[in-house]
Amino acid sequence: MDTLKVRDAQDVEQVVRAAIASEQPLEIVGHGSKRLIGQPMATNAVLDLSALNAVTSYEPSELIITVQAGAPLADVQSLIDSKNQQFAFEPTDTGPLLGTATKPTIGGMLGAGFAGPRRIKAGGARDHFLGAHGVSGFGDSFKAGGRVVKNVTGYDLCKLLAGSWGTLAVMTEVTLKVMPRPESERTLVLHGLDDITANRAMTAGLGSPFDVSGAAHVPKSALQAPANGFGELGSPSMAVTLLRLEGIAASVEHRAAGLVGLLAPFGSTRIIEDAASALVWSSVRDILPFAANGALGIWPVWRIVCPPASGGALGQRLSRETGGDVFYDWGGGLIWAALPPRPDAHAAVVRRHVDAAGGHATLVRASDEMRRNVDVFHPQPAGLAALSERVRQSFDPKAILNRGRMKRDSVA
Repeated sequence: MDTLKVRDAQDVEQVVRAAIASEQPLEIVGHGSKRLIGQPMATNAVLDLSALNAVTSYEPSELIITVQAGAPLADVQSLIDSKNQQFAFEPTDTGPLLGTATKPTIGGMLGAGFAGPRRIKAGGARDHFLGAHGVSGFGDSFKAGGRVVKNVTGYDLCKLLAGSWGTLAVMTEVTLKVMPRPESERTLVLHGLDDITANRAMTAGLGSPFDVSGAAHVPKSALQAPANGFGELGSPSMAVTLLRLEGIAASVEHRAAGLVGLLAPFGSTRIIEDAASALVWSSVRDILPFAANGALGIWPVWRIVCPPASGGALGQRLSRETGGDVFYDWGGGLIWAALPPRPDAHAAVVRRHVDAAGGHATLVRASDEMRRNVDVFHPQPAGLAALSERVRQSFDPKAILNRGRMKRDSVA
């Protein structure tokens, strides 16, 4: 397979136009950290964006940054961290889960649209995506959005590009909103709750006036090793429920006292602070209980989004029926499920229960064979699937970009 390494947006446009002329599909890659997610693709060449790695503009006082799509996420986070700022949606690093050593890029972060624990408060990646330059499947360069937070010009195409997995356009430059980093954080830890009770505790915390910015639950497990990211808290030998508070120190301390009182019916509470708290939430964000180098490293992993109040019951049913392991983020609205290996990755069971709960499930980690056997992304109802296809064809009518990544057995 040929690798076409571009130097600038003009190169991208030329490569895409050549691919259209020869009807040869392209795989779009930054550093390749998420290449193992999605259906196996039918592509003949790789369009490598890693050289598009510059920070075009950063205005800390305006809370915006413009970077090229191939810029490593870690480098950009280091830059904004130096100004006490952050991406509030806590982008997930799937490297530990997939066992890849390559660095995620800004383009890959937006193409996947995975957000971490703070999504329940700050929104997802698309909510912080202000503008983009890109090349469509027609080979035409375009610009969407702008460089201001209150941008209302034209159609909000950035919302479509986020989570499109490179099937609509090749992003070359993006503008994102950044936010001030909290001065202080505290995490309240409850032990020994079952999934349903933990779901109720998280719901109580999120419904309180104490401005909870993270709510997760890691059940007791006989399958995980102690080095699951939560060993210092007693996991996996006992269940751990986590609720996070952030802000200025005086406010966090006051709110923590109130939240301890609110959660008293669920048991005694331990509080961890600042660096220790941040370490725990990075383990939630990056799915460390199911890391590729851990005890469940060869098991397929599903990412399930459902109504938060349904999460505990749904996770329990999946664990009981498949013999797998789960843990919860977003107050129960996000379930990560590691299930014993099978050729179909338990897809029928997962999708039956997820459909009943009104959610959707994505197979994030699986072998090539499993990904050929099942739909990686949740099948859409006929009307929504038809709309999605019309949108895709309006950007890329010949399916030149990441052909087949989001739909099994799809053809141009």
